[in-house]
Amino acid sequence: MRIASMIIAAFTVAIIAPLASGETDLAHHDTVRHNADMEQTDPYTITGATNLMEMSPRTPGGTLKAIVEIPTGTSAKWELDKHNPHSVNWEFRNNEPRVVDYLGYPGNYGFIPGTALPKELGGDGDPLDVLVLGQAAPRGAILDVRLIGVMKMLDDGEQDDKLIAVMTERSPFSGIENMAQLDAEYPGVRDIVSIWFSNYKGQDGDMVSSGFGDVDDAQAILDQAVDSFTPID
Repeated sequence: MRIASMIIAAFTVAIIAPLASGETDLAHHDTVRHNADMEQTDPYTITGATNLMEMSPRTPGGTLKAIVEIPTGTSAKWELDKHNPHSVNWEFRNNEPRVVDYLGYPGNYGFIPGTALPKELGGDGDPLDVLVLGQAAPRGAILDVRLIGVMKMLDDGEQDDKLIAVMTERSPFSGIENMAQLDAEYPGVRDIVSIWFSNYKGQDGDMVSSGFGDVDDAQAILDQAVDSFTPID
């Protein structure tokens, strides 16, 4: 019963504001809070004083920072503005705000600041993607997280790995330190994450999960991405 309750909670977001109208209805974008230190300047943009990419990825305590772009359970596809790292924007595709046509994200999806993994090292030049397991956090939130592993993904034949992390406090997963412990204490979570990412783009999405690496694999990817990072002006 505990696992069933956890799964239900992971895909549920409390309604805290009236729904928008028109093209944004499907995403219920106004039901999701954003970081109190950021301002929503329009329906598609939140902006703050902090340059999100100039932050150190590591904390003095040895954990990491993760910036939430897409809270757990939501489907609106937001991302860091590559040209203005003070902002997080709702991604547009075909002149429409992008909404994932699947179940909501199975964790808080975002990025590690101060990282960039170039293509020659298996990345795409963008900040490292991270999925933070646990209950929904506000969009734009800066979370203190612990790496526990990495999911090996191919997106249309290209490597697109996702770091797996947990919040270090105030989360059911905060005591998890590696993938083996995750499997022992929360059976099925690994499978949920793998199935979700393999299918969220649809039957023609060509997303393939090729398994998980543990903490050492994730740490090696992080180290490469930190060394490869060049600050955005």
